[in-house]
Amino acid sequence: MIRLQGIFPPLTTPFNHEGDIYTSKVKHNVEKLNLLGLAGYVVGGSTGESVMLSHDEKVRLWGMVAEHSAEGRILIAGTGVESVRETLQLTREAAEAGYHVAMVRTPHYYRSLLNSTEAQVTYFRAVADSSPLPVLIYNFPQATVLDITAEAVIQLSEHPNLLGIKESSGSMEKVMRMVAECRPGFQVLVGSAPTLYPSLLMGATGAILAFANAAPYAAVSIWEAFRTRQQEAAADWQGRISRAARLVTTKYGIPGLKHAMDLKGYYGGPPRLPLLPASPAARAEIEEAFRELKG
Repeated sequence: MIRLQGIFPPLTTPFNHEGDIYTSKVKHNVEKLNLLGLAGYVVGGSTGESVMLSHDEKVRLWGMVAEHSAEGRILIAGTGVESVRETLQLTREAAEAGYHVAMVRTPHYYRSLLNSTEAQVTYFRAVADSSPLPVLIYNFPQATVLDITAEAVIQLSEHPNLLGIKESSGSMEKVMRMVAECRPGFQVLVGSAPTLYPSLLMGATGAILAFANAAPYAAVSIWEAFRTRQQEAAADWQGRISRAARLVTTKYGIPGLKHAMDLKGYYGGPPRLPLLPASPAARAEIEEAFRELKG
């Protein structure tokens, strides 16, 4: 079984000012991240502006990251879209590109029809039954406005091809329940940097953190302090990242995160339209918060 332990950045997608994927900057970012103790990379998630990418762009991006990734990194492809059929097609192409795990977000467009345990279980079982890769459920209700129920996750944890969940709701109570009631070996990862250390203490196996694109050293430091039981160091690091992490996730999102990456020697660049670059006021606030954090 693939063990998802440690810190995984969900990679941003570098665009040039014409809105095309900036190929050389994909290489630049991955090669810099390879120097740190990261567990792997998520490619084609919400932080990568996946909803702005075409099918062919996703496949091309997977290939580029796989080519430049350091040996031993776990590669997770964001393959989830609204239909089971297209999700499986993308998953097959991710497997062909050498990826190890498919991260599949909750379908949500027909929200009133999908907002039930039965519908959610049916979707993920159908994907997992035919997926050539082990599947990681991706729950991000801040974007989808659909929060997969703990009951659904507990049922789904019994499926042999469902590896775990990336839980990005920020609900500590939900993390605790899933850790306690899902089958042994079902892995709960979190997607909230401001609650990283408390989530690890509750039994999360790792984290997929947008924040780690700009400040991977800080994120890895929390993981290593937790892993080696240096509680004071972990709590200290958690406090130090709290404000910066909120700015580039909750408050300013992808445009803010990309600006923070530019500050720290990575390529952030512009988001893809209709997202707009961070405002001058946002940039100033981010610059102040990230001043003391190593890239």
